[in-house]
Amino acid sequence: MTAIQRITGRGLPLRGNDIDTDRIIPARFLRCVTFDGLGAHVFADDRAAGGHPFDQPQYQGAKILVVNANFGCGSSREHAPQAIRRWGIEAIVGESFAEIFAGNALALGLPVVTAPPAVIAALQERITAHPEQALTLELAALTLTMGAHTWPVQMERGAQQALLQGTWDACAQLLANREAILATAARLDNWGKIA
Repeated sequence: MTAIQRITGRGLPLRGNDIDTDRIIPARFLRCVTFDGLGAHVFADDRAAGGHPFDQPQYQGAKILVVNANFGCGSSREHAPQAIRRWGIEAIVGESFAEIFAGNALALGLPVVTAPPAVIAALQERITAHPEQALTLELAALTLTMGAHTWPVQMERGAQQALLQGTWDACAQLLANREAILATAARLDNWGKIA
């Protein structure tokens, strides 16, 4: 189990409210057997028009995505945060997120934190003006820093603790507790035979 305490990297501003999961990863890419390769298709239809931030050279290798309101709305497809994560994004900062999207992101160890609209607008402007400058998201302190500026961010406490303690990965928790699970299963099986 991996604890996630800090993400540092360059930012990528993606402007617009109500960016839904169909835009994040179009339906034709959902037929994959694994999530491998989804990163190449993130925002495929939007990127086809040209000039999309995910294609601009100054944002290649960015690790922190900065979005506006109601990001990840629409269908509940887990492919959306998978595609973003596999493109290389390690954290998302936004005004607000669809609840299912935020839950699917947490299951990948992809922190989503919120900040007021004025802070998001300032971040997007700063990143646009200085795309080479790194941002640091501190999950314990719930702060985001870029240069000399630090802003408070918010996150649901349970999600924050899961990331900080490394308990966000349900599969890893099951594997780590395999022996206890098998012992409980054996005890329950024996109990049924006694009764």
